Amino acid sequence: MKALTTTDQAFLWIESRQQPMHVGGLQLFNLPEDAGPNYFIELMESLYDYQPVGPFAQHLVSKRGRYYWDEDRLFDIEHHVQHQALPKPGRIRELLAHVSAEHSHLMDRSRPLWEFHVIEGLKRKQVAVYSKIHHSMIDGVSAMRLMSRALSKDPNVRDLPPIWALQSPKKAKTSLKPGTAIEIITETADTVKNQIMALPNALAEASRSFRGISDDPDLVNMRQAPQCLLNEPITGSRRFAAQSYPMERFKRLSQKFNVTLNDILLAVCGSALRNYLISQHALPDKPLICMVPMSIREADDTELGNQIAAILANLGTHVADPVNRLEIVHRSIVAAKNLYSEMSQQEISNYTSFMMIPSGVHMFTGKAPGFQTYNVTISNVPGPKEKLYWNGTELDGIYPVSIPLNRNALNITLLSYADQFEFGFTACRKTLPSMQRLLDYVENGIAELEVAADIPFENSGAKKAKKASVSPI
Repeated sequence: MKALTTTDQAFLWIESRQQPMHVGGLQLFNLPEDAGPNYFIELMESLYDYQPVGPFAQHLVSKRGRYYWDEDRLFDIEHHVQHQALPKPGRIRELLAHVSAEHSHLMDRSRPLWEFHVIEGLKRKQVAVYSKIHHSMIDGVSAMRLMSRALSKDPNVRDLPPIWALQSPKKAKTSLKPGTAIEIITETADTVKNQIMALPNALAEASRSFRGISDDPDLVNMRQAPQCLLNEPITGSRRFAAQSYPMERFKRLSQKFNVTLNDILLAVCGSALRNYLISQHALPDKPLICMVPMSIREADDTELGNQIAAILANLGTHVADPVNRLEIVHRSIVAAKNLYSEMSQQEISNYTSFMMIPSGVHMFTGKAPGFQTYNVTISNVPGPKEKLYWNGTELDGIYPVSIPLNRNALNITLLSYADQFEFGFTACRKTLPSMQRLLDYVENGIAELEVAADIPFENSGAKKAKKASVSPI
């Protein structure tokens, strides 16, 4: 048996019926031209031939309050790999409703914590795959890497094993040298010393942020986020909405306004959230604050493990002008990066930990300590840069299905794939009614910036990519 890390166990501790802690993904594949009437039967038979390896073959065992991974001797492949069909007329509306329902279900902890759903019945010649994996088993970055290994850039490659049958990369063996024990003790002492040395500055900056003290008026503080509909208690019901947009549209806006792609994406999300909250008669007077995960890994650092910090960004939802909103977003991101540029990696990590304390209270208890540090999480995940294929079947789109949390009822995850940005909105269906309208509001947010930048509509690539593939519920 292998013990889970403290971080991985935390995903199990905070899980509840209202707060399932699995991540997922929806993939759309274009069927090959020679797909016959028995395509799905043959596909499922081929998938059932693959047995799981590594963590995909293990289930949870609890002993004395601690969780361990242990081999599942009663493994049933048909429980984890399921063949499903959409009801007619087989629109994307039905597909997203199906994914929403599946993503609402808690996973059975007596079995390995993963599922793989092959879904037929789409009007277009496509097959959909919805997969979900518990966060205690794998993180988002590792899941993306695993998915990429299960696909190929070559459409002619066949016999690719599915993700549950992929062997983990072998770690290089390290030879034992004289003095290794001394080196370990020294490294441990240095780590502890660096941790202790990093605390005072991080704590001082966190205290300044908590009290709203800053030399930069654009720097978002920890108490700036307003009370909002997005921060109500959640239920276990989920709604998922997704859309693809041409990356070229965002690149042109980035060049026109001389800001980063991430600035444009956040400003567009800010516009969408503003319009959605107006439609719900719930737009606060103060601007929404989003939490943006960021990597603090150095360029030459190839070690495994998470090295993630968080930036607080002002989404400018209190202003109607799109260019003004973009400037507010850009300045707040620059201010946060300037703050972090004066800190070490360890100080940034500690500062982020202090920043996330209120959210930790929300996740563990569902209660609000009088304020929240941010209103919504927006993640921008780099994905494959080239078209990928699954045994000759072209991957048309991949949409992240994420985790809403208590007092954070909406998660927005953006994924780049080939020449498009894939938007995935995952929310509590009861807390945020008609959330699927955000897809139209995103399009409006892009278009209003294109108008302000004087980008001709017919040359902007302004039509919705995959409009026939992914549309609002």
